[in-house]
Amino acid sequence: MLAMPEINHIKKLRNIKSLSINEISKRTGFCWETVKKYADKDQLPTDKIPVKKGMMYEEKWGEIVSDWLMEDYGLKKKLRRNNKVLFGQLQKLGFKGSYRTLCNFIAEWKDKQLDESEELKEEYERLTHPPAEAQVDFGITEAVQEGKVKDIHCLIMSFPYSNGGLAVPLPAENQECFLEGLKILFRQAGFVPRKLRLDNLPAAVVKARGNQQETVFTEAFQRFASHYGFEAQACNPRKGNEKGHVENKVGYVRYNFFTPSPVIQNFTHLGEMLWEQSKKDHQRKHYKKGKLIADLLEEEKKYGLALPETEFPVFKKAMVTANKYGEINIDSVAIHVPNSYHYNKLYLITYWDKYKVVSPHGEVLSEGPRPYINKSREIPWNSILKNWIRKPRSVVYSRYFPYLPGRISHYLSIDSMKLRKERVIWLLSCILKFDMQEINDRFYELLPAETKESESFHDSIEHPFDVNWSMYDSLQPLNDSRSKEEV
Repeated sequence: MLAMPEINHIKKLRNIKSLSINEISKRTGFCWETVKKYADKDQLPTDKIPVKKGMMYEEKWGEIVSDWLMEDYGLKKKLRRNNKVLFGQLQKLGFKGSYRTLCNFIAEWKDKQLDESEELKEEYERLTHPPAEAQVDFGITEAVQEGKVKDIHCLIMSFPYSNGGLAVPLPAENQECFLEGLKILFRQAGFVPRKLRLDNLPAAVVKARGNQQETVFTEAFQRFASHYGFEAQACNPRKGNEKGHVENKVGYVRYNFFTPSPVIQNFTHLGEMLWEQSKKDHQRKHYKKGKLIADLLEEEKKYGLALPETEFPVFKKAMVTANKYGEINIDSVAIHVPNSYHYNKLYLITYWDKYKVVSPHGEVLSEGPRPYINKSREIPWNSILKNWIRKPRSVVYSRYFPYLPGRISHYLSIDSMKLRKERVIWLLSCILKFDMQEINDRFYELLPAETKESESFHDSIEHPFDVNWSMYDSLQPLNDSRSKEEV
């Protein structure tokens, strides 16, 4: 097919200059049939549907191979037939085509029927979300507490109707944390959603939906749902698209609220930070409806359920036995319980953040925070400090600088690049023996004494720990000197 400028040129020579077909063919260099086609005939678009031709499409072979491929994709990969086996079976049925013809058809079938993960494509239906429906899911993020990294399991609740979201930090994803997190989220929202969609969390689901059987929830979760009045809806296995709104909200919270990792005091402090950030985020407009998310949440509140007058008490009670060392197992950690050897059985009551061991007579033998509350890991200061030695100017701008304890942070905030590099080298030598918090606590003890003596006067002006003692001497009372003069 010729380009439109060439077609217009041929029509101009034919209709305006009245040239013959032969003359136009000589001038343009196109063959006579082509010139005749574009000069005297109308070039109107057609709605013809291209039909694939060939024995794989016009005969029965394509349908047979498609059925075989669909059957094989219901089996494990090692049990599926490859192209060579399929070609041999087709030849037994009288197939006269080549092996390459079959391979091309199979490649086209896979491109049409399979996705990037080699799974059969499915057509998804766009879901509609009425008010007062919510979705929940966990997302793992990080925070820094006392110079160490803590893994934060954020329970996030999203409202697809208003595009609002709430988050509460928790130390784990067990049943106690899950239910306690839902209580906090309901309280922050100001209402209870009528329907709550979740995936097959072990904290809520005993058995997922399948084999023509509905989802089986845990007894504790059913009691919790009955108390608050919402209807729990579990997704089908491996169908994250059924709660796609909260899946996206998990990423939104992670990249907007936890990047970089915030410095926290405890879980309560982090919860207050997330609550303030969520309220601030609700002041933006809905991406489609044009209203503030906060206003849409208020509309949803009218359709939701009222909070019950009494909160649901969340705890788990179990019967345990202490070993010969007087220890019981809590969160895979052996905890010593005083006087536990006097009793054959003990009651272990676990809350989301603490535990309590009670004797059969009601005496509290031991209580304290659950082991995972204090679980943390060290920041890789060794590699960070080595990088700071190479680039001392970037120290105060590094994302890790706010994680330094107060004395060390102030010690490295000096303007002199020479002194800053020396101090980073000193800090690197200390970090091989002590952790960062211990260095901060024993700062004046570990600080080398020769550093003060070797610094020149002009460097000492920038040194935050050098003191001009003459200023303090001028404040000393002169009573002794006057008495001597009088004598």
